[in-house]
Amino acid sequence: MTVGIIPVKMLSASKSRLVAALDRSAVEHLSLAMMGDVVDALSRVPSLREVVVVTPDDSVAEAAKRLGARPLLRPDPNLNAAVENAAAELVTSPEDGALVVLGDVATATAQELSALVGTVSGRGVALAPSSDGGTSALYRAPFDVIPARFGADSAKRHREEAQRAVLPYHELALPSLAIDIDVAEDLQEALRAGTLGTRTREALRAMGVEGA
Repeated sequence: MTVGIIPVKMLSASKSRLVAALDRSAVEHLSLAMMGDVVDALSRVPSLREVVVVTPDDSVAEAAKRLGARPLLRPDPNLNAAVENAAAELVTSPEDGALVVLGDVATATAQELSALVGTVSGRGVALAPSSDGGTSALYRAPFDVIPARFGADSAKRHREEAQRAVLPYHELALPSLAIDIDVAEDLQEALRAGTLGTRTREALRAMGVEGA
């Protein structure tokens, strides 16, 4: 079985590069809306046993629970630690897989997430890169077959880890998973994508963002 994991940082520290375009309160509201859209997408992936939001933030955990996801409150020091510790805690078998999707990939669709998971049969790694060279979604089977290497140039790092481990590796350029919303320009790209989740679109509309 496979578990879906969405890591979300403290709202007070979220999306600092968006604060130049939106105030802190708006950025926090947007972060919750984006997380909600990612939860919705993962909830419609048939192969997932459950969807879990791992976060150090009580407000995020409460929102995740209302959305039907399982909240996992953990004071992990960084994104990779949060992903690894959550996966190790959630799996029920050493052979279980884990699908990690970042909480700001608000254009994600269940169809493309399912396609990503479906590329791996048995042991292996599948990755959907973001347009900036990062990793929007990472599927590992088993869950610890390579270490998580999220951060700058993480697609390259994950690819190298899979090569080092001599594992089947699949990198899919999936349009709905190419956009992670970090800066103001990403908002317009997400709005043009056509698959932006309703929560995020409504949040942007309420903020008066052009095109929403």
